[in-house]
This record gives sequence, C-alpha cells and structure tokens, in this order.
Amino acid sequence: MWRLSVELRLGHTFSERAERIASRSGGALLFLLAAYVMVAAVWHLWTGTGEEFSWPGFIVALVAIPTMRWLAHRKIVIAEKIGSRALRADAIEAATCGCLSFVVVATLAAQGLFSAWWIGGVGSLAIVWFLVQEGQEAWLGDECGSCR
Repeated sequence: MWRLSVELRLGHTFSERAERIASRSGGALLFLLAAYVMVAAVWHLWTGTGEEFSWPGFIVALVAIPTMRWLAHRKIVIAEKIGSRALRADAIEAATCGCLSFVVVATLAAQGLFSAWWIGGVGSLAIVWFLVQEGQEAWLGDECGSCR
C-alpha cells in the first residue's frame, strides 16, 4: 500500500525506489518468519511435544487455509499486473499463513489419530525452504515476471 501511495503522489520514478524498499522489507519479513518457524519446529522436535488442541484454534486454522490461498492468489495476480515484487512478497506471506494453517490442521489430526507428536515440526521445517527461497527473491529484487 505504501509503494502504491508513493506512486500516486510522486510518480513512477519515486515508486521504483519505494518498490525496492518495500520488496526488501517483505524479504526481511520472510527471512524472520523462516527463522521463527525453524526455531519453533526444532524446539517441538527437541522437547518431544506437539501442539495442544483447542477447538477455536482448530476452526481458525481450518478457515485460514482457503482464505489465505484466495488472498495470496489475488495478490499475485495484481503483483503480475503492476510488476510489484513487494506485493508478491506480501502474497507469499499470505500463502505461507495458509500453508502453516494446513500444517496445524494436519498436525492436530495426526496427533489425535496416530499420536504422531513429531509431524508438526517436520511439516514446518519443510516450509522453511520455501520461505527462504521467496525471501531471497524479494530481497534481491528479482523481476516480477517470474511471478507464479
């Protein structure tokens, strides 16, 4: 939003600088999210603990899966149209929220059915690679022509 407001007020030349700043901010947030997910996953695996079940948390995670997927898709479509790496990074953060929600739902189901406390940590670690890759793309400023 900040990048777009700069473009509206000051024109295209200034928006490219704002785009770089916003894209790097998005990349940094993806790196921080990757670090948090990794630390939390390793902690759960190290301590041998899974997630605690709560119906409100389960319902929120279940609703977040399609909601975040839809939101991420719409943001990627717009990012492609306007060529915004920053909006793409924001879309990836929304997609990651949906993926992590899926991990929560799958973890709670596996824990309940199979007593597989470790599955949440393993699933979360698989997402870290994706976060780092997308964070690097946003940080380095790869062109949004590669938006998926």
